[in-house]
Amino acid sequence: MAFPEIEKGTGGNTVRIKRQLQEQAIAHAVAGRWAEAVETNHKILELAPDAESENRLAKALWELGELGEAREHYQIALALDPTNRIAERNIDRLRALMTEAGEKSVAAEKAEKAPVAIFVEETGKTGFAMLMDLAAPRTLAHVNPGDAVELISENGRVFAVTNGTRIGTVEPRVAARLLKLIADGNMYSAGITSLGERDVRIVIREVFQDPRNYGKVSFPTAARSSDLRPYTKGTLLREEEFLEEDLEDDEEDEGIEDLDRVLPAEVTGEEAFEEETDELDEP
Repeated sequence: MAFPEIEKGTGGNTVRIKRQLQEQAIAHAVAGRWAEAVETNHKILELAPDAESENRLAKALWELGELGEAREHYQIALALDPTNRIAERNIDRLRALMTEAGEKSVAAEKAEKAPVAIFVEETGKTGFAMLMDLAAPRTLAHVNPGDAVELISENGRVFAVTNGTRIGTVEPRVAARLLKLIADGNMYSAGITSLGERDVRIVIREVFQDPRNYGKVSFPTAARSSDLRPYTKGTLLREEEFLEEDLEDDEEDEGIEDLDRVLPAEVTGEEAFEEETDELDEP
């Protein structure tokens, strides 16, 4: 695909054009304008090979239902950068999805994003959980890190719902405690932090504590300061797919503007959900 309106200059001119196009591509993605995102990322790749642009192009194609093309571009990204975890992870997801759905799927509806604040550490109020009884790959095809999750307690379980669709149930060790607190009036917000071929992980944050639960913490294990890393400006302008890498990597990176710390996946350990019955049963 050629874009004659772009003149391949040298030096600073090419860098400037590429930066402008990258900003446009990200803006299109954030707004859910996937066809425009495809076109803009193609323009960037006309200037030079680039793993991140290949990832963005693959993401846009995926959202448009072009699964086969999306996988091809993730494979190109991985060839350009063999350490690219986003490309590797999404190749695995697409492999599972295409087994069921084939080369093409329906275009995605725009998903609601979780507030950035829920990813910020607050001792006792924030924890992580894995989802079980996952929805079919076709249902999970357009679920992404950063998507908002509604938690619904029903029949002794806590269901995770994204964009009106149940995607799984909260693992029992976390759900057992939440069910008691929710029954007494607590409220929680949640968002997806990562997805694999067969796993989905969410962050859960207490957003309201009922007076009946005064003195009862939702996630008893305190975060260790050594597990947390600072974030600075940038992440809010990047595609939601990069949120997963931001939350998991230990390397220095761009980050979330004006936020002090973001929880890693390992903060809430098994001990946080054991032997807490007496505390919760107190009047």
